[in-house]
Amino acid sequence: MKNTISLFDFSKKINYKNELLAGFTVAMTMIPESLSFAILAGLPPLTGLYAAFMMGLITAILGGRPGMVSGGAGATIVVLIALIKSHGIEYLFAAVALAGIFQMLVGIFKLGKFVRLIPQPVMYGFLNGLAIIIFMAQIEQFKITGNAGASGWLQGMPLYIMAGLTALTITIVYFFPKITKAVPASLVAIIVVFAVVLGFDIPTKTVADIAHISGSLPDFHIPQLPFTFETLQIIFPYALIMAGVGLIESLLTLSMVDEITNSKGNANKESVAQGIANITNGFFGGMGGCAMVAQTLVNLNAGSRARLSGIIASVMILLIILFGAPFIEKIPMAALVGVMMMVAVSTFQWVSIRIVNKMPKSDIFVGITVALITVVLHNLALAVLVGVIIAALVFAWDNAKRIRARKSTDENGVKHYEIYGPLFFGSVTAFMDKFDVMDDPDEVVVDFRESRIVDMSAIDALDKLSKRYSQQNKKLYLRHLSEDCRKMLKNAEAVIEISIREDPTYKVIPEK
Repeated sequence: MKNTISLFDFSKKINYKNELLAGFTVAMTMIPESLSFAILAGLPPLTGLYAAFMMGLITAILGGRPGMVSGGAGATIVVLIALIKSHGIEYLFAAVALAGIFQMLVGIFKLGKFVRLIPQPVMYGFLNGLAIIIFMAQIEQFKITGNAGASGWLQGMPLYIMAGLTALTITIVYFFPKITKAVPASLVAIIVVFAVVLGFDIPTKTVADIAHISGSLPDFHIPQLPFTFETLQIIFPYALIMAGVGLIESLLTLSMVDEITNSKGNANKESVAQGIANITNGFFGGMGGCAMVAQTLVNLNAGSRARLSGIIASVMILLIILFGAPFIEKIPMAALVGVMMMVAVSTFQWVSIRIVNKMPKSDIFVGITVALITVVLHNLALAVLVGVIIAALVFAWDNAKRIRARKSTDENGVKHYEIYGPLFFGSVTAFMDKFDVMDDPDEVVVDFRESRIVDMSAIDALDKLSKRYSQQNKKLYLRHLSEDCRKMLKNAEAVIEISIREDPTYKVIPEK
């Protein structure tokens, strides 16, 4: 049943059945999540569904990663709640559009590659934290809002019914793939639980208890606010944070899909697609969003490997808004909760626990820190940034300890220091301690055959060392510098005094 489909500028071999079923399953799981986050932010429910439709469709067609699903994600809307409460929904639309512009610029200037700098422990922490958030969000569905607006936990028979149906869903999702993988287990679970509730007329919480989802096509709408510098000052920080959070989650999800599918996505292309989608949201009444890890995993587990499932899921959401709301509103929330709980379980990186006693303590600390910040603050950008900074500092410290110097004196009485390891801001102190300026002979050579001058701190250290020898009327020479090191010293020659000795028998091959 495999065929080739050409859509715009790409051609993919796909399995139509898998893509169709995966798209339908993704739509079913995306609707309650988009609704929940829209309501949480105090927005009309349709802004969440419009975001799911527009983000999903645009990124599926233009994005850099087939199989990845984007929608009205909680990660991005959470950072905008304060703006919504203080200035209203029109400022939200403007901030979303501006965030989209920032994201497009990241892609245009090819800055998406910097996601490669994110270490594996940060990825583990990010995914583990996200898994906990997804799971806890499902626990919230066991609450009900009373007539007075106060929410409380389900009790008695409603609780037992909800728990029983959720357990049935989890059981089907877990065991059905052992029978056959021809149909997505998540979709089968939703249909079976829906049929059980409908057939036995079981009273339980449904999608309609969250919100009614019928509506019309999204209309073009320019945000109604004053186009002044003061307005820009208000929305700029929110837009910048949203753009950062959205891109980090999207590009980390892209990396995750790369690993699962053993293929390579395009981070810059995905950044541009995310930007276009958010700009569209800002002008068509959507709350904006980014890639959704849970729905992406649902999509991949259902067998999707192409763009078509994302397009089908988005179109399905639009059709449900226009025509299918009465039917979809009857789907039991227990079925969707069970599916998402299993997604949370599969998102959690259990391997990170199994190998915890084999990992460096610093990596364990980074992973736990990223997970905690993700769970407690729901700020994915901050969590990843803190993780990267900690990992970078640990790396710098480890490399700083590795710098060594082998000392020798030749037949002419010249002392040689052969340096091993990179010379950078972290290692300059250890480097300086290796020299005995007072007792060294009148001529000293520092050999960089096995070392590199990395940054301005290294150049400054060499300048200070040279001046120390000069004050003792001694000469310091640098030798065997690579071409890139020579260039750095040449650029800094206005502020430093360093002598470079040419070696007539040794030529450094420039690094390509």
